[in-house]
Amino acid sequence: MAVDAFTRQCVSDTLDGLRDGLSHFSGPSRTAVIFAIAPEESFHVCDPQNLLRGHEPRLTELFIDGSNRGTGESVERDKSKFSDMLPEKNLDLTGLISWGGRSSSVNHQTWFTEHHPDMCAIGPTERWLEHAAWRFSHDIANEMVLYTGISGSFLREYARHAVRDYIVDRMNVELGWDSQLRVYQILDAVLGISRTREERVMPDGKLVFAERRHLETIDFLARFPELEQPLLDNFKHVRKLLQAAEDSDRMLVSDGRHIVGICGHTQMPRFFLTADFKGSHGYLNVNDAAVCSFSDGNFLSTTRRANLVQLEEALLEFDLDPTAGSHLFKTVITLVHHAEKSKIGCTLVIDLNLPQLPISGQRLAQPIDLQQSHPLDLAKSLSKVDGALHIGRDLCLHGFACLLDGRAIPGEDRARGARFNSALRFTAERENIIVVVVSSDRPVSIIQEGIEVSAQCQWKPLTSSLMRPMTLEEWIDMEGKHVAA
Repeated sequence: MAVDAFTRQCVSDTLDGLRDGLSHFSGPSRTAVIFAIAPEESFHVCDPQNLLRGHEPRLTELFIDGSNRGTGESVERDKSKFSDMLPEKNLDLTGLISWGGRSSSVNHQTWFTEHHPDMCAIGPTERWLEHAAWRFSHDIANEMVLYTGISGSFLREYARHAVRDYIVDRMNVELGWDSQLRVYQILDAVLGISRTREERVMPDGKLVFAERRHLETIDFLARFPELEQPLLDNFKHVRKLLQAAEDSDRMLVSDGRHIVGICGHTQMPRFFLTADFKGSHGYLNVNDAAVCSFSDGNFLSTTRRANLVQLEEALLEFDLDPTAGSHLFKTVITLVHHAEKSKIGCTLVIDLNLPQLPISGQRLAQPIDLQQSHPLDLAKSLSKVDGALHIGRDLCLHGFACLLDGRAIPGEDRARGARFNSALRFTAERENIIVVVVSSDRPVSIIQEGIEVSAQCQWKPLTSSLMRPMTLEEWIDMEGKHVAA
């Protein structure tokens, strides 16, 4: 049975808004959905950017052979109860985040997006997918006569709500439904403080939020009289007080409305939030577990630390001893994270040739063993010197301040600067070389054979006309015919 034009419009609007919103929150993201409006209908799939390709066997097992429609508690077909959503189990597909549900207006729906490797937590994204399911159920229940087409707009701007929904879920589990913490007010304050400078300096330090009834468990270094506690939404005042927590283990403490006092390293309540300000960015934590980061007035899913998955994959292509390859990867990770934390740019040349190639720069009489802590600390400092570090497959530093030369090649990006383009030229003319470029503004590039292998795929924008759901059987048959051809 073909999907009617109204359902197709609802699917397209929801997918479009969901993809756009998640792409701002987590980087370029794809989205897809599998759904069946009525119990007797076939499952349909809408996957405009091939997010689900490669998972056909598992999807066949779940939705065709296993008849996922028949699982779980039955739902009364009463469209006025569209908001009563029965959640389905996470499908746990590799590299994907999913959320499914069943309601009176949509018998089954499962929404999917990518699980980016640098996410702080998947909880906010799951809440985002849950809201997409609720919006879709709402639109189908209202039918064309009341359809407003605003679901996509809601989903584009859902980042703060997704973070809030995830925190509230965690809080309800830990504290019950009678919590006095107002999460929206806390999130607004975190972003407001993060944008407030004090003598032109961005904020640094930690601000802890806990229930007022649990504050007695905290060992305060200083506590303010109840009638003189600064208001949390007085961002300028709070920013000034935050100076007391800079470069130390001290923290400001808030009950969600006021700044109550200052504490040191102490036992915390069973549920608390922490805003960890680190200058131009920061992290929001629940019980010391990162929920998201924040920067430029926005919440983001990223850990802001280079994952370097592409480097790990590139090293596996060489005939390195597994132990040596692991140590080499960990050494590079350590140097990259130091550069990111120090907000400096640097270049690391990983030379997998035997013997190592001669590279112009400051050579060393004896290579420095980077498996030792003190020499590794020295390499961190030498990475600040203009030029590249020359690291061999023997886990030694062979030189620093190295100059990477080469002839111009197609694909250079003038917007990326000399460090990046020099690495492109250098690797284009030399084999068995991997260059890691860390920019001072945080991006990390993995370059090999004149190509940036870490380049993030920018998915092309789609028009709703391309989003045409088809039955799951047809979609799977398409892949089978493609493989056969």
